[in-house]
Amino acid sequence: MTSGDTLLLIEKAKNGETEALEKLVTGNMGLVKSIAIRFRDRGVEFEDLCQIGTIGMIKAIRNFDSSHGTMFSTYAVPLIMGEIRKYLRDDGIIKVSRDLKRKGVCVLHAKENFISQNGREPTVSELATLCEITKEEVVESLDASMSVMSFSEPVGEVMLEDMLGFDNISELCENIALRQAVATLPEDEKKLVYYRFYKGFSQSKVGEIFGITQVKVSRMEKKIMEKLRGALV
Repeated sequence: MTSGDTLLLIEKAKNGETEALEKLVTGNMGLVKSIAIRFRDRGVEFEDLCQIGTIGMIKAIRNFDSSHGTMFSTYAVPLIMGEIRKYLRDDGIIKVSRDLKRKGVCVLHAKENFISQNGREPTVSELATLCEITKEEVVESLDASMSVMSFSEPVGEVMLEDMLGFDNISELCENIALRQAVATLPEDEKKLVYYRFYKGFSQSKVGEIFGITQVKVSRMEKKIMEKLRGALV
């Protein structure tokens, strides 16, 4: 199916043509399955995961806007993953308690107010103080309430879709998961990841930017890697 055929079918599907919708879903089932494989060890049947992922695919079809210049498959991946994650959290193995949801609302509200008042994102420690909870609870509540990142969301000076650029879908999914993990980091750690791994700066150069020693950068980097590894397990 060519890009032109896909766009034509999407327009027809948006206008209520069931046959066009079915063709799009069938034609993109390989994408859904490649994403569902990521979650096959969560205690849910693979076919069930595919059906749930298909719901995300249908949402992508109904909401896709070609004027943004994004490939449909690129747009669809985070919606498919988001639907599966939502199922695992709300209806499957991963349960989010009411208490954690309540804390999530508090953290997000405190974050918005902090940014409005200070012109920057708060650190995890600052959010913990504002909400009177532990730093671990801040991270957990942010993860529980975190929406899937958009491919058009800027990371530093770079667009996410420009940073990925992969044809291999499994590799693409891994990088989406990594991007979501990075999103939970405090702002200073996000910047370190950006300068070290996207700009390719040395630890010494990053130390100059942050006003700290190379040894301190190395320690921060090790701590960040441990966090990311834990988030991706």
